[in-house]
Amino acid sequence: MEEMEEELKCPVCGSFYREPIILPCSHNLCQACARNILVQTPESESPQSRRASGSGVSDYDYLDLDKMSLYSEADSGYGSYGGFASAPTTPCQKSPNGVRVFPPAMPPPATHLSPALAPIPRNSCITCPQCHRSLILDDRGLRGFPKNRVLEGVIDRYQQSKAAALKCQLCEKVPKEATVMCEQCDVFYCDPCRLRCHPPRGPLAKHRLVPPAQGRVSRRLSPRKVSTCTDHELENHSMYCVQCKMPVCYQCLEEGKHSSHEVKALGAMWKLHKSQLSQALNGLSDRAKEAKEFLVQLRNMVQQIQENSVEFEACLVAQCDALIDALNRRKAQLLARVNKEHEHKLKVVRDQISHCTVKLRQTTGLMEYCLEVIKENDPSGFLQISDALIRRVHLTEDQWGKGTLTPRMTTDFDLSLDNSPLLQSIHQLDFVQVKASSPVPATPILQLEECCTHNNSATLSWKQPPLSTVPAEGYILELDDGNGGQFREVYVGKETMCTVDGLHFNSTYNARVKAFNKTGVSPYSKTLVLQTSEGCNFETQSAPYSQLVDIKKLLAVAWFAFDPGSAHSDIIFSNDNLTVTCSSYDDRVVLGKTGFSKGVHYWELTVDRYDNHPDPAFGVARIDVMKDVMLGKDDKAWAMYVDNNRSWFMHNNSHTNRTEGGITKGATVGVLLDFNRKTLTFFINDEQQGPIAFENVEGMFFPAVSLNRNVQVTLHTGLPVPDFYSSRASIA
Repeated sequence: MEEMEEELKCPVCGSFYREPIILPCSHNLCQACARNILVQTPESESPQSRRASGSGVSDYDYLDLDKMSLYSEADSGYGSYGGFASAPTTPCQKSPNGVRVFPPAMPPPATHLSPALAPIPRNSCITCPQCHRSLILDDRGLRGFPKNRVLEGVIDRYQQSKAAALKCQLCEKVPKEATVMCEQCDVFYCDPCRLRCHPPRGPLAKHRLVPPAQGRVSRRLSPRKVSTCTDHELENHSMYCVQCKMPVCYQCLEEGKHSSHEVKALGAMWKLHKSQLSQALNGLSDRAKEAKEFLVQLRNMVQQIQENSVEFEACLVAQCDALIDALNRRKAQLLARVNKEHEHKLKVVRDQISHCTVKLRQTTGLMEYCLEVIKENDPSGFLQISDALIRRVHLTEDQWGKGTLTPRMTTDFDLSLDNSPLLQSIHQLDFVQVKASSPVPATPILQLEECCTHNNSATLSWKQPPLSTVPAEGYILELDDGNGGQFREVYVGKETMCTVDGLHFNSTYNARVKAFNKTGVSPYSKTLVLQTSEGCNFETQSAPYSQLVDIKKLLAVAWFAFDPGSAHSDIIFSNDNLTVTCSSYDDRVVLGKTGFSKGVHYWELTVDRYDNHPDPAFGVARIDVMKDVMLGKDDKAWAMYVDNNRSWFMHNNSHTNRTEGGITKGATVGVLLDFNRKTLTFFINDEQQGPIAFENVEGMFFPAVSLNRNVQVTLHTGLPVPDFYSSRASIA
């Protein structure tokens, strides 16, 4: 909660708000601070003189900012009233929070009243020290501004949580820490002094003893007042004017001040605005989470810049030393350029870390303050500030979305030396380029936990480094011949997973991968050693879900489960990731953990729950399919969606082959992916549903399902191809 403290401090005095009031611009000020920054205006600008002249103005009329300049754009430290000949130029000051404030043009007259009760000079003007908007006070003065009771309550709770240990008031020498406070005596006691001076007998037995922190708060807090109207102090707020965005009382409505306005019940608007603020906070919370992750990324960049700098300097020194005496004179200049680039990169990243840290602290403080405001049970007090808080939350969220979470600097030192010139050209030696216009991709990383072999097949998976800023257009996977011979290309494409079939049994293969784009090719990844099985074995029931068992034609079966890592966040998993449902009413996509590129594969899904006639979709998809729409809406998925009466095939949002017959609870949906014939076929309850759904199916595909909260399905794998399909395939 420490980050919320800035929200609780007055921009004028820099201390916690005391009796805060709400200005029409939605900012807050201590009542005493508001009195201190009042400025008296000429008679001709007063509301009374305007009313006498017949001009219609509101009680609080913002001054023309072209006529009155209260803020120096040149940051000179002075503000002046340009349109008033009688108003002297008044130096402006800065509060402890760094906000400009304007002292009164003349000292207030001496009075025996307290500052809060002293009369307000006529024709007084107040300028908000945060947004610099000015307004002229009416006859009510500062009493016309509503008090921010919600803010007072938040400050009290905050101070209570940080209250220091209270000392006993009756210890003769060094005061001990107080353990109780008597509410009737208004005295803090330690245990020895309580037993000696406040024994629990006689009249003192009826006194109420409370913990010191509670006693401290009860001293400071007065009984909470019922919210009353600023125009009718004897009337409580009972309604809310939607146009004026303020609570009103019954008498205000009787007088007709809001006769043409929409007026709603105070309690209903209180709940509505609380709900809106909570929804706005959800989005801001996501931005704060992204900002924290982004800060971790930036700090990692600092370390990587340091490491890259050391590596680059070592390479540069080695090149310069190879040229002996002629290069030594130039070496110092080149190192200076590298160091300059190094410092520039560090400065940019550190500045961005500092900027993002401050913004994150402000965002977190605003979030905590809003959460505390939501806890308030005062509807009218909450509604006085809810609109402003909702706007601030949306504005803060928008500020995070304008490229704030994008690194301003890369970690690479894209410099290289050309050491081929002759000795007479050494004095003209320079870097070939300071910054490559289009660098090659970073070296891919093989994901060892996803790579595996089974029988004579191998599945490999890779990814780009986490901090890589250069996109790759594709990848090249290479394997040797299993005997330590030359590498050969076995896959070229955009996918990051590939299954290689038809390898030799009992052989050791070396695999490596590299990325490419228009500029060139990255270095190879580290070499991965793969060992195939000693012989053919079709007992696959014990195989891990992440392994692909795709041997020869129709003899092999594949065991797999759904993949939580690539699924939409609304998908709910159970039964060892074999059963899925969804928490959203919208369709969400989940993929199988295994990809297929060859062979014939068949799996089934049983419908465990089917409510309100939804239309789940079943089929296959690429790894980068859209996860927040129905399967088949984009060009990365091939699917059949079905309701309780009929089904359609869909790819790239194109609907074809409407077929009668749907699903209910307990139904079974089968999916047959045949790479030998390049077809995809669907079944419902062991009967083929429509014709062959899709033809010319090639590439890497993952089993896929899309569903909402009205559907739950269970996956069944390791199944043989249906007998009637095997017979048809042999006849063909």
